[in-house]
Amino acid sequence: MRGLAGILGSILVAFSLSACATAGDPGAARTAFASEAPAGSAASFLSPGGGSLAGRTIRVRSLSDIRLGPKEVVLTFDDGPMPGKTDRVLTILSAHGVKATFLMVGQMANAYPATARKVAAAGHSIGSHTQNHRNLRGLDRAAAMAQIEKGRQSIADALGPSLNRPANFFRFPYLADTPELRRQLALQNIVVIDADIDSKDYFPSSPEQVKERTLSRLGARGSGIILFHDIHARTAAMLPGFLAELRRRGYKVVHLAPGGGGGGPLVASLGDVSGMR
Repeated sequence: MRGLAGILGSILVAFSLSACATAGDPGAARTAFASEAPAGSAASFLSPGGGSLAGRTIRVRSLSDIRLGPKEVVLTFDDGPMPGKTDRVLTILSAHGVKATFLMVGQMANAYPATARKVAAAGHSIGSHTQNHRNLRGLDRAAAMAQIEKGRQSIADALGPSLNRPANFFRFPYLADTPELRRQLALQNIVVIDADIDSKDYFPSSPEQVKERTLSRLGARGSGIILFHDIHARTAAMLPGFLAELRRRGYKVVHLAPGGGGGGPLVASLGDVSGMR
């Protein structure tokens, strides 16, 4: 979260030199919906390795749909996409057979559209996190809503002319909301994804410290939505051990999927991602 300012500051230069795929990338045109295993089926609960970390899927139409039971967690990753780091997170999630929600910054999606499409291709849900990671409490309503709308549009553009659209999920940067902005988002059927457990992986910490801090807070609460960031190497480094420990302690990872209304489902499959860069 707090390390994003420096990254965003270098994006304009990096983007001008980048060979990232654009919305017209033919790889995006190959995107198609993948069938999703029904909640409760063997395929939805068992990881490729035969474990049992993957839990149910919740179809979210409103905030009230997100009701977690004991030892149920939701994994969320803010501030990306970031080539390399996001890719590593995706690989680890796949190895453990679980899905997450990625709340992307529009400027990052603009700069790295191929990475955004990889997230969608892996079947994760994608929501928005404003265009430039501005603290919306410091803006008037019109400027704040413009940040929100621009971020959603940038993500849609990054995903390209395919069947994929951003989910109707949103998270406030710095978790800095206001009652009025929440009301405006509700009027647009946009679901605010809050965080119950902040890993604080944006603080200078070792991977082990991030893991233990998050497990401690989760243990005290028993369940909840966990906030990570896919722009930090420490987060990717701690993730395998964290997920292994969740499995050992009997937790289930719940997938939040769009349930209609503001955005289409982001359960997708790319037949060939070799052209992405």
